[in-house]
Amino acid sequence: MTAVGIDAIEVWTGNLKLDLPGTFAPQKGEDPEKYTKGLGLNASSFPDSYEDIVTMGANAAHRLMERKGLEPDDIGRIDVATESAFDNSKPVSTYVAGCLEQVFDGDFHHANKGERKFACIAGTQSLDDAYNWIKAGRNRGRAALVIATDTALYARGDAGEATQGAGAVAMLITEEPGLVELSTEQGYGSADETDFLKPNQQFPSVDGKRSVKVYLARMREALEDYESVAGDVHPDDLAFIPFHTPFPGMVRKAGLLGYRHITRDTAIEDDLAEEIGRQPRAEAFDDEESYHDALREYMDALKGTERYREWYAQTIDPTLEVSREVGNWYTGSVHLARTSALKHAFEAGRDLAGETLLVGSYGSGAQAEIHAETVCDGWEAEIEALNVDEQLAARYDMSWADYEQIHDAHNHDMDVDVEEFTAPDAEFVFDGWGRMGERKYRYVD
Repeated sequence: MTAVGIDAIEVWTGNLKLDLPGTFAPQKGEDPEKYTKGLGLNASSFPDSYEDIVTMGANAAHRLMERKGLEPDDIGRIDVATESAFDNSKPVSTYVAGCLEQVFDGDFHHANKGERKFACIAGTQSLDDAYNWIKAGRNRGRAALVIATDTALYARGDAGEATQGAGAVAMLITEEPGLVELSTEQGYGSADETDFLKPNQQFPSVDGKRSVKVYLARMREALEDYESVAGDVHPDDLAFIPFHTPFPGMVRKAGLLGYRHITRDTAIEDDLAEEIGRQPRAEAFDDEESYHDALREYMDALKGTERYREWYAQTIDPTLEVSREVGNWYTGSVHLARTSALKHAFEAGRDLAGETLLVGSYGSGAQAEIHAETVCDGWEAEIEALNVDEQLAARYDMSWADYEQIHDAHNHDMDVDVEEFTAPDAEFVFDGWGRMGERKYRYVD
């Protein structure tokens, strides 16, 4: 059977940086460790005044296509996943295609274009759509371009303000990929939830505590569903587990829950039993409350074991390295986590070819998806080509006054002009409004 997966990936971060412990925390009168240790974040990325979801997505796609030597005729499908869209009819993918047509010969007139929305899981759903399109034989030998792009802003003073971020991840989906092959097996956990939503509004309404519970519940369901078709997952079989990362602190919870699940009824549970006892079983308790109390005690003990800490440091923590510096990218977050893990392995000189990633995607509202990815031969060349570190280092470090200005500039309810903080260089920029209120773009060389 023909392998289908991600052949190449590119990342584009917003050009501005907000230092959370150094700039944000003092303004809030809070301990910097609330952000660095609690949330697990050092900084957030922001779009400059000339940036938005179109420019970031188009810039990532442009770099990917140029690096791979592609022309528009090589692309048969462009899907954009976002929850930051500004038009209820015209998809962001059409704007992105229009940008790319400014710099490539030819056009994308024969490419299928669409936009996916299901909170943060839409990027993975777009990946699934591209996979299915190729597997169905409808691609005519062409590749699919999947772009996850978001500006994840919260209202000023909102509890989620510290987790903000902006950026894009572009992925090239092909037959016989060069980076990772996607598994046929998938698992889902989905329910009608109101943990996070934007009912005709730019900034989200969030029930923070509920959102964490829903995230974990849907992830558990998705893992159980995945195992029902792929067989039991064992921790020794996984190189990394990239999770959707609204902030690294939430992934710590998901990692612990996942480890308990995949070590149940294994030799690992037997070994740990000598130190912390066996996992509680519901049938051993007279009521649900007692069972959950025992389960919480076990989880607290498990978190402190050396075996779990070493596993987390090897399997989960490397997926968070980039996210710590950029914040939440909504639809791009899990794909940034995959990139971070592969980047970590490449820099460590680790040979990952043939090893497995277990990818956990999530979108509020709510749905989780689990699937596996096998790292391909030659993956190192794709990761070596990334310039993530250079992008992070080049960001303009905002003062608090700068941050207030740029937040207002990207607030749809405000009409303010803010001078750019950085000079665009070989990138697409927002260039004002058209006659029907559409956004216009141009390439600055």
